[in-house]
Amino acid sequence: MALNIVLVEPEIHTNTGNIGRLSLASGSKLHLIKPLGFELTDSRLKRAGLDYWQYVDLEIHENAGAFFEKYASKSMAFFSSKATKSYLEMDFTDDMFLIFGKESVGLSSEIVDAHADHLYKIPIHSSHIRSLNLANSVSIVVYEALRNLS
Repeated sequence: MALNIVLVEPEIHTNTGNIGRLSLASGSKLHLIKPLGFELTDSRLKRAGLDYWQYVDLEIHENAGAFFEKYASKSMAFFSSKATKSYLEMDFTDDMFLIFGKESVGLSSEIVDAHADHLYKIPIHSSHIRSLNLANSVSIVVYEALRNLS
């Protein structure tokens, strides 16, 4: 069983480092879509991923168009606070692509609009926050997917 974690234009090195460690722990492949808000050689990225970063199954994509063209036929789920359906309603599949937006604004309106039928959110039960931390969100969804697929 394998999953694909996709970060569209991630901005924060420590989130990406933590997600890299999570991808390795969960047996998932990590996809990063440029532009990135940091350099892949940034020591803070590697520190967050500890000494595991070298083992992460990582694929870098030059832009969202190139990514979607390459993987157009794959099963994908998109995560946004703008969604109406909960991630708990999803039908997870092996080799699914779990797609998350950048920390500051999430997924672009173009991506959200193009994939509205496959858009999910993690419910937030407080009106005092807009969203969860990206690394936490990815962890929640990945381990729910693993639970469903096992």
